Amino acid sequence: MFGTLHLTRFFFLIQAVVVCIIGAAFLFPWLMIVGKTLLIVSVLATIVDVMLIYLPKEPITVQRRFQERMNLGDSNAVEVIVINQTLQPLNASIYEGYPVQMQQRSKAWIALLLPRKRKTFHYEFTPKERGQYQFNDVVVFVRSPFFLGQRRITVSLEQQVEVYPSILQMKQYELKVFHQQTQSQGIKKVRRIGNTSEFEQIKNYVQGDDVRTINWKATSRKNELMVNQYQEERSQPVYCVIDKSRPMQLAFDDMSMLDYAINTTLVFSNIALRKGDRAGLITFSDKIGTLLPADKSTGQLRRILENLYNQRTLFKEGNFELLYQTVRRQVKTRSLLMLFTNFESEFAMRRALPMLQKLNKRHVLVVIFFQNNELEEWAQQPVSTMKDLIQATVAEKMSTVKWSIARELRQHGIQTILSRPEDLSINSINKYLELKAKGGI
Repeated sequence: MFGTLHLTRFFFLIQAVVVCIIGAAFLFPWLMIVGKTLLIVSVLATIVDVMLIYLPKEPITVQRRFQERMNLGDSNAVEVIVINQTLQPLNASIYEGYPVQMQQRSKAWIALLLPRKRKTFHYEFTPKERGQYQFNDVVVFVRSPFFLGQRRITVSLEQQVEVYPSILQMKQYELKVFHQQTQSQGIKKVRRIGNTSEFEQIKNYVQGDDVRTINWKATSRKNELMVNQYQEERSQPVYCVIDKSRPMQLAFDDMSMLDYAINTTLVFSNIALRKGDRAGLITFSDKIGTLLPADKSTGQLRRILENLYNQRTLFKEGNFELLYQTVRRQVKTRSLLMLFTNFESEFAMRRALPMLQKLNKRHVLVVIFFQNNELEEWAQQPVSTMKDLIQATVAEKMSTVKWSIARELRQHGIQTILSRPEDLSINSINKYLELKAKGGI
């Protein structure tokens, strides 16, 4: 904690002035007395200054606070608390030990620390990958009020934090889905169709109830309007199927499509469980990764979260035939399969199409893949040169391929979502609510 002594620029400036004065004494001898006096005063002031910052064994303490688990793709608040333990004010430059992924090297907080007081600094950290991140030691340069010397103190504060799929987004979307005013927030209200709802109770009629649900027998007995109330069918198996192959490593806003799918899977699974359905998880690439059977027990969401945190890829091609064989053997009842994948060409889609058709015959399959935001931006940019024209033309053609893939899948009876990465959770939830309302599962 003693640190390293550094003399400041102010000290060297004073010494330069002293040297100039002594040099000028050859022309003006009386300046020699002024120079020597100034030299003695500066040396004494430096000694006093150094003693003021070196006498306290531990002049400052530093604490760092953040939540136990950080959320992938969200801003996570971090606090750094610096406490002045001495009886004198200290001028400090604080260099935080940011994780290397933040690429912050020279940023410093400059502050005057009052005696026996603390000062709190805040910043936001947005991790773009799952896994462990390490915060390093904090370096503080302390100067006394004279600014002649400074003490470099390295505070041992190495800490590790785990970045999990976003629980924050999960709670936000849960609030949106189960809040009454949801349309303005992106969640669609879908009218229930068909007879797939289960009878729940008979209740008094209130304005807005469907008149077709009036129970005339109960109305005649009670002498007031009574209606039947229904609830959605529950305990239906719902699986999120995540493709971990090479095309899913393409990044948008520094975050891979795999991680977007993982965040959405946590959000979606929570909604399905809250709706009373059974949620499960399947991941695959060239081989099957995770197969978590659909369940609605208390610990299922935690099991899904832990499995999502541990997903890794080998950058190989997805084996859709193996996926079909695994689902056929392991998923016995008709289920909703939300398949998160990515097709960059029509050839890649057609290679997987036979297996997707087989899955769609046995289950309700929804294929979800991504629009390329950057391509769309390039296609819409103003054209001023031949190079701009070529880029815009190629980008527009590649964007059109995505829509062609989605159209062809729908022509084969496969439900499809082509989504921007930031809209993935909203679009997936809306499709699920639509299928629930229409009795599609």
